[in-house]
Amino acid sequence: MLTHSYYEEDPRVRREAEALVAGGRQVDVFSLRRPGDPPIGDLAGVRVYRLDVQRHQGAGLGTYTREYLSFLARAGWAVTRHHRRRRYAVLQVHTLPDFLVFAGLPLRLRGVPLILDLHEAMPEFFQARFPQASNPIVRRLLRLQERASIAFASAVITVNDALGQRLIDLGVPPDKVTVLLNSPSLQLFDAAAHPRRTFAEDGIVRLVYAGALSPTYEVDVALSALARLAELRPDMAVRLEIYGRDFGERSLAADVARLGLLDRVTFHGRVPLEDVPAAIAAADIGLAPTRRNAFTDFSLSTKIFEYGAMGKPIVASRLPMIERTFPTGTVATYEPGDADDLAHRIVELVDDRVDRESRVARTDERVRELGWDREAKRYRALVDRLARGREPDADRPES
Repeated sequence: MLTHSYYEEDPRVRREAEALVAGGRQVDVFSLRRPGDPPIGDLAGVRVYRLDVQRHQGAGLGTYTREYLSFLARAGWAVTRHHRRRRYAVLQVHTLPDFLVFAGLPLRLRGVPLILDLHEAMPEFFQARFPQASNPIVRRLLRLQERASIAFASAVITVNDALGQRLIDLGVPPDKVTVLLNSPSLQLFDAAAHPRRTFAEDGIVRLVYAGALSPTYEVDVALSALARLAELRPDMAVRLEIYGRDFGERSLAADVARLGLLDRVTFHGRVPLEDVPAAIAAADIGLAPTRRNAFTDFSLSTKIFEYGAMGKPIVASRLPMIERTFPTGTVATYEPGDADDLAHRIVELVDDRVDRESRVARTDERVRELGWDREAKRYRALVDRLARGREPDADRPES
């Protein structure tokens, strides 16, 4: 696998790699390298080769481009060199960027099947992330590289039905597209493995946000909602626990100070994936605030699945894929960008125990229906089909 991410921090890549290991395959991952990390490591049976490239979250377009191209060159060289010894049966490339798929050109020329795992719609992502640089010429180039990347791959995976339909609408043959939901591992996100917290048992309603702090996620709106709660219900003690690395793209700490929330908000920074379930278990309500734009219209937040698996009521932005995936009576939704609406949804959950508990039960049912165990079986079947005849040793299949 090639992934322009820190493997340890990428739940989707880890779930897929570990699913293959559980199925008896050997998996090598080539990823970014965090400062201080060794160049080679093993995690849950997966061999991780960390290339000397770091992310520059929040940087300008030029920095992103150099970073992408550097990783493309290094990953292409590394996987080609290791293929001579490992004889990979399948190569899987995780996006963004889409064109990272061409790092697999030498292996593809040697007949190795290639899976392109499209985590996002890159043209829409670019438009949302760099609106000032988005123009008709750039959009055409982005769509061209997307189409070329898909055509180069043997099979395409994506993360939800909306993105899958988008690919088919672009002309990708349906039998080339597999949708694997971004649902969490229910072995990791297991509410029974953590102390059970009764709702607001210490007299404090504890809200939790566990995820990226990039502008895509309107954590600033959540902070404004917290300030609004102080006006709506001055008698109610509320705290917000935020788990996620601050890349400096936005001044959330300044927002906290400006809104007078210093005693109500705690920034915990990025925590290992294995520690996220405990952080959620210690809270009362999970927040999944996301801005709405052409990019997020295709998005379905993994946080919702994680909160639901841990038995927490959820308030999320009212986005198309959330309403499509979680029916009425599960996740409480608010109008994106509307802090007042978000505050009122939180108050409703606090005040109505019957509705709150009903939502938790229905969300849990839905999360288990869409759980990773089912997706993992479908994923392994895809890899097995592509790898058929490529394994160098029937007793030791490789990916």
